[in-house]
Formats: sequence, C-alpha cells, structure tokens
Amino acid sequence: MKNGGIMNKRERIETVILYGVFICYIIFLFKIFILSRVSLVDLLNSQRTLQRSINLIPFYSIKEYIFSNSATIRSFAFANVGGNIEIFIPLGTYLSLFKTDKRVITNLLYIFLVSLFIETIQGLFGIGASDIDDIILNCLGGFIGILGYKFLLFILRDYKKVRTAITILSAIGLPVLLNILFVVKLRL
Repeated sequence: MKNGGIMNKRERIETVILYGVFICYIIFLFKIFILSRVSLVDLLNSQRTLQRSINLIPFYSIKEYIFSNSATIRSFAFANVGGNIEIFIPLGTYLSLFKTDKRVITNLLYIFLVSLFIETIQGLFGIGASDIDDIILNCLGGFIGILGYKFLLFILRDYKKVRTAITILSAIGLPVLLNILFVVKLRL
C-alpha cells in the first residue's frame, strides 16, 4: 500500500479479483461437499432418508482403495484421493496470502477445522460419507497450497509480486471454477 495505507488502482483491482474468486471458491466448496449429492430443498426436508457412512479409522479408506482388485473402485479411489487433495490447495494458498499470521501450523489448523466442519455436516445431514481420510487428504492439499505460497515468496521475494501472481492464477482459475459450478450443473 502507498501513502499511508491508500491502495493504488492496480491493488484495488487485485483485491476485488482475489476476494471475488475466494468467495466463488467458498461457494464451490459448499456446492461440492454439501449440495453435490442432495438438493438444497432435499437437504432441508425432514422426511428425507439419511444415509450415513462414517469412518474414524485413519487410512482405512485409502488402504481399501489401494488393495482393491476392482478397476472401478481404483478409478473412484484415484478421483476421490486426488480430488480431496486438489480441492483444498487453494484454501492453503489464500489463507497464506490473506492472513497476517503466516505460520504454517496456524494455517493448517484452519484447514483442519474447515475440513472437520465439512465432514461433520456431511455426517449429521447424511450427505455422502464422513471420513477421517478425507480430513487427512484435505489437510495435505491445504499444506501443498501453503508450500506453493511459500515457494512463490521464495522465488519472487516480494509480497506484492506474490499477490499479483496469485491474482493472475485466480483470474485464470475462475472460468474453470464457474464451468464446474454452472456448465457441469452440479445439483443445486
């Protein structure tokens, strides 16, 4: 910021883009984890049959995927494991960028709490499966995002350049995110 905290035009545009994409990302998480298997109307329907699946044994699901003889299960496993990692990479990056406390452990705690919240909601509302392995994989994805931020900071050696780079990556990623949300038409 210049002149005692006044942002220039480029910084204001970056801020709008970053927070706009971050809001879209949060909506995307909600849609993927909460509304991908049940509509909002069905979610609030008290007569809906709940189908709960809960795994509290770390690495149990991952082990089942690895040792399965079924090509279908292995294919699902790859998408599930990869997806749970990939979907939380942006959260680690954005937390590192937005928060003044840049400690890895603090940001990992936030990522853990977000993931735990999502898995708890899925379990309480009977949406998909609540799985400790998902929390582990989400935290791994968030950690990769944090490392990506740290790597950019190491390479570019300037917070403003990192912010600009993440803004550009966010602007590129937004159409992909919107495509997944609206063109693919996950259930609302």
